[in-house]
Amino acid sequence: MSTIKDPKHVVVLGGGIAGAFSAKLLEDHCDVTLIDPKDHLEIPYGQLRSIVQTDFADRTLVLHSDYLKKARHILGFAEKASITEVVTSTGELLPYDFLVIATGSTHKGPSTKVERIQEIQSENKKLKEAKRTLIIGGGPVGVELAGEIAVDFPDKEVVLVHSGARLIDFLGEKASRKAFDWLKKKHVDIRLNEKVNLDGSGSSNRHTTSSGSSIEADCHFLCVGKKVSSSWMESTFLGESLDEKGRLKVDEYLRVDGHSNIFAAGDVTAIKEIKQGFLAAKHAEVVAENVKRLISAPDSKLHAYKPLAKPMGVVSLGRHVAVAQLPFGTILGWIPGLLKSGDLFVGKTRKALGLSQ
Repeated sequence: MSTIKDPKHVVVLGGGIAGAFSAKLLEDHCDVTLIDPKDHLEIPYGQLRSIVQTDFADRTLVLHSDYLKKARHILGFAEKASITEVVTSTGELLPYDFLVIATGSTHKGPSTKVERIQEIQSENKKLKEAKRTLIIGGGPVGVELAGEIAVDFPDKEVVLVHSGARLIDFLGEKASRKAFDWLKKKHVDIRLNEKVNLDGSGSSNRHTTSSGSSIEADCHFLCVGKKVSSSWMESTFLGESLDEKGRLKVDEYLRVDGHSNIFAAGDVTAIKEIKQGFLAAKHAEVVAENVKRLISAPDSKLHAYKPLAKPMGVVSLGRHVAVAQLPFGTILGWIPGLLKSGDLFVGKTRKALGLSQ
Protein backbone atom coordinates (compact mmCIF):
# COMPACT_ATOMS: atom_id res chain seq x y z
CA MET A 1 0.00 0.00 0.00
CA SER A 2 1.26 3.46 -0.78
CA THR A 3 2.46 5.41 2.23
CA ILE A 4 1.23 8.80 3.40
CA LYS A 5 4.59 10.22 2.29
CA ASP A 6 4.10 8.93 -1.23
CA PRO A 7 0.37 8.60 -1.96
CA LYS A 8 -0.83 7.50 -5.34
CA HIS A 9 -2.88 10.10 -7.18
CA VAL A 10 -6.28 9.02 -8.49
CA VAL A 11 -8.41 11.32 -10.63
CA VAL A 12 -12.11 10.45 -10.91
CA LEU A 13 -14.08 12.03 -13.76
CA GLY A 14 -17.80 12.38 -13.05
CA GLY A 15 -19.80 12.63 -9.84
CA GLY A 16 -22.75 10.36 -10.52
CA ILE A 17 -23.23 7.04 -8.73
CA ALA A 18 -20.18 5.38 -10.33
CA GLY A 19 -17.85 8.32 -9.76
CA ALA A 20 -19.11 9.16 -6.29
CA PHE A 21 -18.77 5.58 -5.05
CA SER A 22 -15.34 5.20 -6.65
CA ALA A 23 -14.06 8.35 -4.92
CA LYS A 24 -15.61 7.37 -1.59
CA LEU A 25 -14.16 3.85 -1.65
CA LEU A 26 -10.68 5.11 -2.55
CA GLU A 27 -10.27 8.25 -0.46
CA ASP A 28 -8.82 6.39 2.55
CA HIS A 29 -6.22 4.65 0.39
CA CYS A 30 -4.84 7.31 -1.93
CA ASP A 31 -4.97 10.96 -2.92
CA VAL A 32 -8.29 11.34 -4.76
CA THR A 33 -9.53 14.24 -6.87
CA LEU A 34 -13.13 14.16 -8.11
CA ILE A 35 -13.91 16.34 -11.11
CA ASP A 36 -17.62 17.06 -11.54
CA PRO A 37 -19.54 20.08 -12.88
CA LYS A 38 -22.03 19.81 -10.01
CA ASP A 39 -21.44 20.43 -6.32
CA HIS A 40 -23.62 17.43 -5.52
CA LEU A 41 -24.55 13.85 -6.32
CA GLU A 42 -28.16 13.31 -7.34
CA ILE A 43 -29.30 9.81 -6.47
CA PRO A 44 -31.00 9.08 -9.81
CA TYR A 45 -33.53 6.51 -8.69
CA GLY A 46 -34.99 8.98 -6.18
CA GLN A 47 -35.40 12.04 -8.38
CA LEU A 48 -38.90 11.21 -9.64
CA ARG A 49 -40.33 11.03 -6.12
CA SER A 50 -38.92 14.50 -5.55
CA ILE A 51 -41.09 15.89 -8.34
CA VAL A 52 -44.28 14.85 -6.56
CA GLN A 53 -42.88 15.29 -3.02
CA THR A 54 -40.39 18.15 -3.00
CA ASP A 55 -39.03 17.59 0.52
CA PHE A 56 -37.71 14.22 -0.66
CA ALA A 57 -35.15 16.12 -2.77
CA ASP A 58 -33.05 17.02 0.25
CA ARG A 59 -32.27 13.32 0.70
CA THR A 60 -31.66 12.56 -2.97
CA LEU A 61 -29.31 15.54 -3.47
CA VAL A 62 -26.06 15.02 -1.58
CA LEU A 63 -23.26 17.57 -1.53
CA HIS A 64 -19.95 15.98 -2.52
CA SER A 65 -18.44 17.67 0.53
CA ASP A 66 -20.88 15.83 2.81
CA TYR A 67 -19.76 12.31 1.94
CA LEU A 68 -16.16 12.89 0.82
CA LYS A 69 -14.06 13.49 3.93
CA LYS A 70 -10.60 13.38 2.36
CA ALA A 71 -11.02 13.55 -1.41
CA ARG A 72 -10.83 16.90 -3.17
CA HIS A 73 -13.63 18.06 -5.47
CA ILE A 74 -13.04 20.36 -8.43
CA LEU A 75 -16.15 22.03 -9.84
CA GLY A 76 -15.71 21.55 -13.58
CA PHE A 77 -15.10 18.84 -16.15
CA ALA A 78 -12.24 17.30 -18.09
CA GLU A 79 -11.38 19.09 -21.33
CA LYS A 80 -8.20 17.24 -22.29
CA ALA A 81 -6.40 14.13 -21.17
CA SER A 82 -3.09 12.41 -21.79
CA ILE A 83 -1.71 9.14 -20.47
CA THR A 84 -0.31 11.01 -17.45
CA GLU A 85 -2.56 13.98 -16.73
CA VAL A 86 -5.96 15.63 -17.09
CA VAL A 87 -6.68 19.28 -17.89
CA THR A 88 -9.93 20.62 -16.43
CA SER A 89 -12.32 23.25 -17.76
CA THR A 90 -10.91 25.60 -15.11
CA GLY A 91 -7.43 25.21 -16.58
CA GLU A 92 -6.05 23.07 -13.79
CA LEU A 93 -3.55 20.37 -14.72
CA LEU A 94 -3.87 17.16 -12.68
CA PRO A 95 -1.23 14.43 -12.93
CA TYR A 96 -2.51 10.96 -12.08
CA ASP A 97 -1.28 7.48 -11.33
CA PHE A 98 -4.76 6.06 -11.93
CA LEU A 99 -7.67 7.54 -13.86
CA VAL A 100 -11.30 6.52 -13.30
CA ILE A 101 -13.71 7.65 -16.03
CA ALA A 102 -17.32 7.77 -14.85
CA THR A 103 -18.69 10.65 -16.88
CA GLY A 104 -22.07 8.99 -17.44
CA SER A 105 -24.58 10.79 -19.64
CA THR A 106 -24.64 14.42 -20.71
CA HIS A 107 -25.76 16.85 -18.01
CA LYS A 108 -27.39 20.20 -18.72
CA GLY A 109 -29.05 20.86 -15.39
CA PRO A 110 -28.14 23.18 -12.50
CA SER A 111 -24.65 22.89 -11.06
CA THR A 112 -25.60 23.59 -7.43
CA LYS A 113 -27.86 21.76 -5.02
CA VAL A 114 -29.71 24.97 -4.21
CA GLU A 115 -30.50 25.60 -7.88
CA ARG A 116 -31.52 21.97 -8.43
CA ILE A 117 -33.97 22.14 -5.52
CA GLN A 118 -35.45 25.30 -7.02
CA GLU A 119 -35.80 23.49 -10.36
CA ILE A 120 -37.57 20.56 -8.68
CA GLN A 121 -39.93 22.94 -6.89
CA SER A 122 -40.71 24.57 -10.23
CA GLU A 123 -41.44 21.16 -11.79
CA ASN A 124 -43.69 20.30 -8.85
CA LYS A 125 -45.59 23.58 -9.22
CA LYS A 126 -46.00 22.95 -12.95
CA LEU A 127 -47.32 19.46 -12.24
CA LYS A 128 -49.75 20.58 -9.54
CA GLU A 129 -51.21 23.28 -11.79
CA ALA A 130 -51.59 20.95 -14.77
CA LYS A 131 -54.82 19.18 -15.58
CA ARG A 132 -53.16 16.93 -18.16
CA THR A 133 -49.52 15.86 -18.19
CA LEU A 134 -47.63 14.33 -21.10
CA ILE A 135 -44.79 11.90 -20.40
CA ILE A 136 -42.48 11.18 -23.34
CA GLY A 137 -40.71 7.85 -23.02
CA GLY A 138 -41.86 4.50 -21.67
CA GLY A 139 -38.63 3.23 -20.18
CA PRO A 140 -38.16 2.91 -16.41
CA VAL A 141 -38.06 6.69 -15.89
CA GLY A 142 -41.28 7.39 -17.80
CA VAL A 143 -43.13 4.45 -16.25
CA GLU A 144 -42.03 5.34 -12.71
CA LEU A 145 -42.99 9.00 -13.18
CA ALA A 146 -46.41 7.97 -14.52
CA GLY A 147 -46.83 5.77 -11.45
CA GLU A 148 -45.83 8.53 -9.05
CA ILE A 149 -48.31 10.98 -10.60
CA ALA A 150 -51.11 8.41 -10.82
CA VAL A 151 -50.80 7.62 -7.11
CA ASP A 152 -50.17 11.10 -5.70
CA PHE A 153 -52.46 12.98 -8.11
CA PRO A 154 -55.18 10.48 -9.10
CA ASP A 155 -57.44 13.20 -10.51
CA LYS A 156 -54.90 14.34 -13.09
CA GLU A 157 -54.85 13.06 -16.66
CA VAL A 158 -51.61 11.41 -17.71
CA VAL A 159 -50.65 10.57 -21.29
CA LEU A 160 -47.58 8.38 -21.80
CA VAL A 161 -46.13 8.14 -25.32
CA HIS A 162 -43.50 5.52 -26.09
CA SER A 163 -41.74 4.85 -29.38
CA GLY A 164 -41.39 1.13 -28.69
CA ALA A 165 -43.87 -1.72 -28.91
CA ARG A 166 -43.92 -2.25 -25.15
CA LEU A 167 -43.09 -0.42 -21.93
CA ILE A 168 -39.85 -1.00 -19.97
CA ASP A 169 -38.62 -3.16 -22.83
CA PHE A 170 -35.24 -3.75 -21.19
CA LEU A 171 -37.16 -6.33 -19.14
CA GLY A 172 -39.17 -9.26 -20.44
CA GLU A 173 -42.65 -9.18 -21.93
CA LYS A 174 -44.25 -10.33 -18.69
CA ALA A 175 -42.89 -7.33 -16.77
CA SER A 176 -43.96 -5.01 -19.59
CA ARG A 177 -47.50 -6.38 -19.55
CA LYS A 178 -47.81 -6.09 -15.78
CA ALA A 179 -46.66 -2.46 -15.82
CA PHE A 180 -48.96 -1.67 -18.76
CA ASP A 181 -52.01 -3.21 -17.08
CA TRP A 182 -51.32 -1.49 -13.76
CA LEU A 183 -50.99 1.94 -15.38
CA LYS A 184 -54.14 1.39 -17.45
CA LYS A 185 -56.07 0.60 -14.27
CA LYS A 186 -54.84 3.95 -12.96
CA HIS A 187 -56.33 5.56 -16.09
CA VAL A 188 -53.00 6.43 -17.72
CA ASP A 189 -53.46 6.93 -21.47
CA ILE A 190 -50.65 4.83 -23.01
CA ARG A 191 -49.71 5.22 -26.67
CA LEU A 192 -47.15 2.78 -28.01
CA ASN A 193 -45.20 2.85 -31.28
CA GLU A 194 -45.45 6.64 -31.45
CA LYS A 195 -43.00 9.50 -31.19
CA VAL A 196 -43.69 13.07 -30.09
CA ASN A 197 -42.52 15.89 -32.33
CA LEU A 198 -40.21 18.05 -30.23
CA ASP A 199 -38.99 20.46 -32.90
CA GLY A 200 -40.58 23.39 -31.09
CA SER A 201 -43.23 24.14 -33.70
CA GLY A 202 -46.81 24.75 -32.67
CA SER A 203 -48.11 25.92 -29.30
CA SER A 204 -46.32 24.98 -26.09
CA ASN A 205 -49.35 22.95 -24.95
CA ARG A 206 -50.09 21.11 -28.18
CA HIS A 207 -47.86 18.26 -29.34
CA THR A 208 -48.10 16.25 -32.53
CA THR A 209 -47.05 12.63 -32.79
CA SER A 210 -45.54 10.52 -35.56
CA SER A 211 -49.01 9.16 -36.35
CA GLY A 212 -50.28 12.67 -36.99
CA SER A 213 -52.42 12.86 -33.86
CA SER A 214 -52.39 15.86 -31.54
CA ILE A 215 -52.03 15.81 -27.77
CA GLU A 216 -53.06 18.72 -25.58
CA ALA A 217 -51.10 18.86 -22.33
CA ASP A 218 -50.48 21.57 -19.77
CA CYS A 219 -46.96 20.31 -19.14
CA HIS A 220 -44.66 17.58 -20.36
CA PHE A 221 -41.70 15.60 -19.05
CA LEU A 222 -39.04 14.21 -21.35
CA CYS A 223 -38.05 10.75 -20.08
CA VAL A 224 -35.89 9.37 -22.86
CA GLY A 225 -32.27 8.23 -22.74
CA LYS A 226 -29.51 10.81 -22.73
CA LYS A 227 -26.39 10.81 -24.88
CA VAL A 228 -23.28 9.37 -23.27
CA SER A 229 -20.82 12.05 -22.13
CA SER A 230 -17.72 11.11 -24.09
CA SER A 231 -17.45 13.48 -27.07
CA TRP A 232 -14.51 15.28 -25.46
CA MET A 233 -12.53 12.02 -25.52
CA GLU A 234 -12.67 11.68 -29.30
CA SER A 235 -9.72 14.04 -29.84
CA THR A 236 -7.63 12.46 -27.07
CA PHE A 237 -5.76 9.17 -26.80
CA LEU A 238 -9.00 7.71 -25.39
CA GLY A 239 -10.71 8.08 -28.75
CA GLU A 240 -9.34 4.77 -29.98
CA SER A 241 -11.04 3.03 -27.04
CA LEU A 242 -14.54 4.31 -27.87
CA ASP A 243 -17.05 2.09 -29.65
CA GLU A 244 -19.49 3.27 -32.33
CA LYS A 245 -21.90 4.54 -29.66
CA GLY A 246 -19.26 6.59 -27.89
CA ARG A 247 -18.86 4.20 -24.97
CA LEU A 248 -15.52 3.05 -23.59
CA LYS A 249 -14.49 -0.51 -24.30
CA VAL A 250 -13.25 -2.21 -21.13
CA ASP A 251 -11.82 -5.58 -20.17
CA GLU A 252 -13.22 -7.89 -17.50
CA TYR A 253 -11.45 -5.85 -14.81
CA LEU A 254 -13.07 -2.62 -16.07
CA ARG A 255 -9.77 -1.30 -17.41
CA VAL A 256 -10.09 0.77 -20.57
CA ASP A 257 -8.80 -1.18 -23.56
CA GLY A 258 -5.04 -0.89 -23.86
CA HIS A 259 -4.44 0.83 -20.53
CA SER A 260 -3.45 -0.83 -17.26
CA ASN A 261 -4.04 2.21 -15.02
CA ILE A 262 -7.22 3.68 -16.55
CA PHE A 263 -10.62 2.35 -15.52
CA ALA A 264 -14.19 3.13 -16.54
CA ALA A 265 -17.44 2.67 -14.64
CA GLY A 266 -21.14 3.33 -15.10
CA ASP A 267 -23.05 4.42 -18.19
CA VAL A 268 -19.92 5.38 -20.14
CA THR A 269 -18.80 1.74 -20.40
CA ALA A 270 -19.57 -0.45 -23.39
CA ILE A 271 -20.49 -3.42 -21.18
CA LYS A 272 -23.43 -5.27 -22.71
CA GLU A 273 -25.94 -4.73 -19.93
CA ILE A 274 -28.73 -2.32 -19.06
CA LYS A 275 -27.45 0.94 -17.60
CA GLN A 276 -28.81 0.99 -14.05
CA GLY A 277 -27.74 2.77 -10.88
CA PHE A 278 -27.16 -0.36 -8.82
CA LEU A 279 -24.88 -1.73 -11.54
CA ALA A 280 -22.92 1.53 -11.62
CA ALA A 281 -22.32 1.07 -7.89
CA LYS A 282 -21.12 -2.49 -8.57
CA HIS A 283 -18.72 -1.14 -11.20
CA ALA A 284 -17.34 1.32 -8.63
CA GLU A 285 -16.72 -1.48 -6.14
CA VAL A 286 -14.74 -3.47 -8.71
CA VAL A 287 -12.77 -0.43 -9.89
CA ALA A 288 -11.89 0.67 -6.35
CA GLU A 289 -10.84 -2.84 -5.34
CA ASN A 290 -8.61 -3.20 -8.39
CA VAL A 291 -6.99 0.20 -7.91
CA LYS A 292 -6.23 -0.71 -4.30
CA ARG A 293 -4.73 -4.03 -5.38
CA LEU A 294 -2.53 -2.35 -7.97
CA ILE A 295 -1.37 0.22 -5.43
CA SER A 296 -0.43 -2.61 -3.10
CA ALA A 297 1.41 -4.57 -5.80
CA PRO A 298 1.50 -3.83 -9.55
CA ASP A 299 1.36 -7.54 -10.39
CA SER A 300 -1.68 -8.22 -8.18
CA LYS A 301 -4.43 -10.53 -9.36
CA LEU A 302 -7.40 -8.33 -10.19
CA HIS A 303 -11.08 -8.76 -9.42
CA ALA A 304 -13.27 -9.42 -12.47
CA TYR A 305 -16.66 -7.82 -13.01
CA LYS A 306 -19.40 -10.26 -13.94
CA PRO A 307 -22.35 -8.76 -15.85
CA LEU A 308 -25.79 -10.11 -15.06
CA ALA A 309 -26.59 -13.26 -17.00
CA LYS A 310 -30.17 -12.02 -17.49
CA PRO A 311 -31.61 -8.51 -17.12
CA MET A 312 -33.00 -7.81 -13.66
CA GLY A 313 -34.80 -4.78 -12.40
CA VAL A 314 -37.35 -3.35 -10.01
CA VAL A 315 -39.57 -0.59 -11.41
CA SER A 316 -41.61 1.25 -8.80
CA LEU A 317 -45.25 2.09 -9.44
CA GLY A 318 -46.06 4.72 -6.87
CA ARG A 319 -45.29 4.44 -3.18
CA HIS A 320 -46.21 0.84 -2.39
CA VAL A 321 -46.23 -1.26 -5.58
CA ALA A 322 -43.50 -2.32 -7.99
CA VAL A 323 -42.92 -4.75 -10.81
CA ALA A 324 -39.78 -6.83 -10.47
CA GLN A 325 -37.97 -9.15 -12.81
CA LEU A 326 -35.81 -11.37 -10.62
CA PRO A 327 -33.92 -14.64 -11.20
CA PHE A 328 -36.86 -16.69 -9.91
CA GLY A 329 -39.58 -14.89 -11.85
CA THR A 330 -41.50 -11.70 -12.53
CA ILE A 331 -43.90 -10.33 -9.93
CA LEU A 332 -46.00 -7.23 -9.32
CA GLY A 333 -47.36 -6.01 -6.02
CA TRP A 334 -46.44 -4.89 -2.54
CA ILE A 335 -43.69 -7.49 -2.04
CA PRO A 336 -41.38 -6.02 -4.72
CA GLY A 337 -42.73 -2.67 -3.58
CA LEU A 338 -41.11 -3.30 -0.19
CA LEU A 339 -37.78 -3.66 -1.97
CA LYS A 340 -37.90 -0.26 -3.63
CA SER A 341 -41.07 1.81 -3.77
CA GLY A 342 -41.19 3.20 -0.23
CA ASP A 343 -37.69 4.67 -0.16
CA LEU A 344 -36.48 4.04 -3.74
CA PHE A 345 -33.13 2.73 -2.37
CA VAL A 346 -32.20 6.27 -1.31
CA GLY A 347 -31.59 5.31 2.32
CA LYS A 348 -29.42 2.38 1.30
CA THR A 349 -27.36 4.61 -0.99
CA ARG A 350 -26.92 7.29 1.67
CA LYS A 351 -25.83 4.65 4.19
CA ALA A 352 -23.23 3.31 1.75
CA LEU A 353 -21.84 6.85 1.50
CA GLY A 354 -21.56 7.08 5.29
CA LEU A 355 -24.56 9.39 5.70
CA SER A 356 -27.73 9.19 7.77
CA GLN A 357 -30.53 7.39 5.95
